[in-house]
Amino acid sequence: VNRACFCVSLPRLKELEVPRLGHSDVHVKMLAAPINPADINMIQGTYAILCPLPAVAGNEGVGRVLEVGPGVAALRPGDWVIPADAGLGTWRTHAVFPEESLLQVPSDIPLLCAATLSVNPCTAYRMLSDFESLAPGDSVIQNAANSGVGQAVIQIAKAIGIRTINVVRDRPDLPKLVERLMALGADHVITEDMLRKPEIKDIFKSIPKPRLALNCVGGKSTTEMLRQLQPRGTMVTYGGMAKQPVTVPVGAFIFRDVRLRGFWMTQWKKDHAHDKESLASMMDALCQLVRRGQLGAPTCTTVPLEDFREALVASTQPFTSSKQILLL
Repeated sequence: VNRACFCVSLPRLKELEVPRLGHSDVHVKMLAAPINPADINMIQGTYAILCPLPAVAGNEGVGRVLEVGPGVAALRPGDWVIPADAGLGTWRTHAVFPEESLLQVPSDIPLLCAATLSVNPCTAYRMLSDFESLAPGDSVIQNAANSGVGQAVIQIAKAIGIRTINVVRDRPDLPKLVERLMALGADHVITEDMLRKPEIKDIFKSIPKPRLALNCVGGKSTTEMLRQLQPRGTMVTYGGMAKQPVTVPVGAFIFRDVRLRGFWMTQWKKDHAHDKESLASMMDALCQLVRRGQLGAPTCTTVPLEDFREALVASTQPFTSSKQILLL
């Protein structure tokens, strides 16, 4: 029996029969799956891709292969697998998936790292790799630095010698958050208010101005962050937590020739659907970082599937710095 978190108008837990195994299908026991902002948006019906209802929620997670169909070539029982793309429906105990919808990951990495591997670390890796040719000693500035992507950016950048300037919202437990991000490898952690003050110039006495800015917020935070970019630098927007537009001063375009780009990991996977080498290379690089202790799971709170409602509420609270992980 498969226990699945279904999305109709509101999520609910339901018991279903596991489908029969087809020729090229894989029977998977799901182990753990996070709650990401995109999952919430899909449930709300506001995301760029929506599954036909009723649908099992969840876009990310890790499972263990129990059985494979006779036509399955690359997977065998005991392998760990993660979704190859969004919309698979991971908030369930068991599932039968087509082999092509799964990616194998090594089972010697921590469970929570595997469960959170296919979205946030991949997004961080691609944004650090694809928009500017960064070299050791260069710097990157990002907002929402305590998010899952933000924590991955800090760790991956640290591993390749890139300095990070990390912007967060002010909050009551700010010193603890600063300490935690610095422990991950952040070079500087500042608030959005500090970003607007003249003292920001002191940071650039010891490190160069950033060539790359990563925006997950929008609104004033983005405009102020953009002012810190080097001429001909690039700002990549991958989220809009403030639900406000990106506003760019005209002078930034005319006199500093800044470039504005967007990034969506789902689109990258679609664009590289026939380029298995690029995807395999990225996943291997990330797993190597995990093995070396240079990339860990984001700060997490594990929750049994039965308590998914509490986890959903917790994941939407302000100043949330712990990702909710459903144990399946």
